[in-house]
Amino acid sequence: MAGWGECAVDLEARPDANAGLKADLLAVSVRSLDDVRAAAEALRDIALRLADLRVAVCDNIASKQTMLDAEGNVLAADVFGWTGDGEHWWADSRLALSSPLPRACRYESEPFWVNAQGFRTRQPNRYLDQISLDHFEKRALTRAAIVIPIHLPFGQIGAVSFNGQDKSRDDMSAEYEAHADILGILAHRFVAGYTKAHRTRQWLPSDSQLTKREVECLRWASIGKTDKEISMILARSHATVRFHIQNAGEKLDAVNRSQTIFKAAQLGYLGAAA
Repeated sequence: MAGWGECAVDLEARPDANAGLKADLLAVSVRSLDDVRAAAEALRDIALRLADLRVAVCDNIASKQTMLDAEGNVLAADVFGWTGDGEHWWADSRLALSSPLPRACRYESEPFWVNAQGFRTRQPNRYLDQISLDHFEKRALTRAAIVIPIHLPFGQIGAVSFNGQDKSRDDMSAEYEAHADILGILAHRFVAGYTKAHRTRQWLPSDSQLTKREVECLRWASIGKTDKEISMILARSHATVRFHIQNAGEKLDAVNRSQTIFKAAQLGYLGAAA
């Protein structure tokens, strides 16, 4: 099965398809708040055209804020058509914690599809195997969906799901095989642009460059090691370790050790535990 990169190579060999993708990418791009509604409508129409799919978009699964256009209209209802009984998923802030769809996006970065029988991914993912799918339809508000995890800078995670118009369908394998990669590229472009257009406050300093030793100390601190323990692990003095962590905090404009670790993680310095 072709991955995202292989999909792009295939398109290079098919000029018509490549031109179509470029046009679709342009249509879903958001450069300012004024572009949001038209881009959302384009994403909706492309999903309908490709495979008769409905779209549900969340730019940040950790936020209770609903996605809006420049006029303050709710995209889920006004553009994507989630207005029926029991379809106001965007008004339920508990879904990010209870639904298996956004939960899975914390552990997977490529498109997948899911129903009550399990997750289907490009490569095996043992983390997804641990997510309960009990009462799937009630918790996910769908019988099956193609899901695009959107991993953005500073640790923000969005989720875009594509659902069949026929609510009784519980198999999205054909649509996944044919369209998941393209839908993933388009969904990421839309959500990334939307996020940039709405981000008005700078939470992290620009171009903060930590040293190798600062990162090393913070990595140990992030798994709970004390300065004394880190000094023994790295064969450095207690004062040297404290200096590196404090220096990193100043660069990251952090108010304490915890925030220093948090900001360093948001910027990708700490990585994931092996």
